[in-house]
Amino acid sequence: MEAQKVDMFLMSNGKFFETHQLAPIRDRLLQLDESKWPIIQTLQFKDPTTILIVSLLAGSLGIDRFLIGDTGLGVGKLITCGGLGVWTIIDWFMIMGNTREKNMNALMQVLM
Repeated sequence: MEAQKVDMFLMSNGKFFETHQLAPIRDRLLQLDESKWPIIQTLQFKDPTTILIVSLLAGSLGIDRFLIGDTGLGVGKLITCGGLGVWTIIDWFMIMGNTREKNMNALMQVLM
């Protein structure tokens, strides 16, 4: 795959991944077959900043967990009102990392 195309992908989607993941993603994309490129370009990644804002505003209802695909945890937060607020506060610090991890998993499913 062309290095320029890969670099453009990373520039436009870098915020969706952890910084330390960008080099391995680049290496894997460079080795990727050209036929998978249209699939990668259509992937929809969750924005960690948006999920953090949702978590701050409605985290006790579990909406942040529903948005990133953690349905079971979302139901748990909804039923317990965010673990009586404790779980909500913990998620304020962890939700961006969890979102980036989900984005990485979605990309890896296509790359494998």
